[in-house]
Amino acid sequence: MNRPVVVGVDDSEESLRAVEWAAGEAERRRRPLHILHAFIWPLLGAPLGPAPGAPPEGGLRHAAERVLATALARAQTAAPGVEVSTGLPETEPVTALLHHSHQAELLVVGSRGLGEIGGLLLGSVGARLGTEAACPVVVVRGPLTPHGPVVAGIDDEGQAVLPFAFEYAARTANTLILAHVSAEGSGTVLPEHVLDRWRERFPTVTIVQEPLTGHPGKALLHASSQASLLVVGSHHRHELSALVHGSVSQAVLHHATCPVAIIQVQRPAESSR
Repeated sequence: MNRPVVVGVDDSEESLRAVEWAAGEAERRRRPLHILHAFIWPLLGAPLGPAPGAPPEGGLRHAAERVLATALARAQTAAPGVEVSTGLPETEPVTALLHHSHQAELLVVGSRGLGEIGGLLLGSVGARLGTEAACPVVVVRGPLTPHGPVVAGIDDEGQAVLPFAFEYAARTANTLILAHVSAEGSGTVLPEHVLDRWRERFPTVTIVQEPLTGHPGKALLHASSQASLLVVGSHHRHELSALVHGSVSQAVLHHATCPVAIIQVQRPAESSR
């Protein structure tokens, strides 16, 4: 099954930068790209056509179609060889994207509103996707730095983010920084025999180990300040749980200056069920 890269768009420039990033990643993965714009107005009973006396190209439905057309043009410019399709589901953005996550290779969204306190408390699209999606999620933030290092935040609970991080670093020919944060606040590194296995699988990737100290979220933000991508794990299945427990992935999602990939990490008790 040729699972697509799925990107959600609205009428913001942030979402168009997410389209560019998603198109480039679809090209690198040799996957199709599917662009979604959630069209919630029919559910609210709003009139969808142009107002009386208004130009025929007016109205909410035509506006939504223009959002998709603009995103399609941006994707085709960024990656001309990628097969691109569009969708206008009549539902909320989170609902649409979570539904498509079950058939997607990757979900991509822009960072619009993620830095606002209201968005954090009420549940932004990126935050909910990062905890509930059935596939990895990338939230495109900040200026894109294609040739910056890939930073993988790993902790004492495992290395589940490493396959995604190594594969991305290999596709983009970028250095991979393994940023290890210990729960005790003292940075550690992976043993040499573990690194040797990864070097064997990805011989073209240059690996740099960077033990971090201090608050995990702040340490990762500092380590990824010049990165092309920051990869972190999410141990929470619901956004409220992540907020209550001070999730590192949620912290970097709201303050990172580069795209953030969030990988769902199963705890041992979950994986044995």
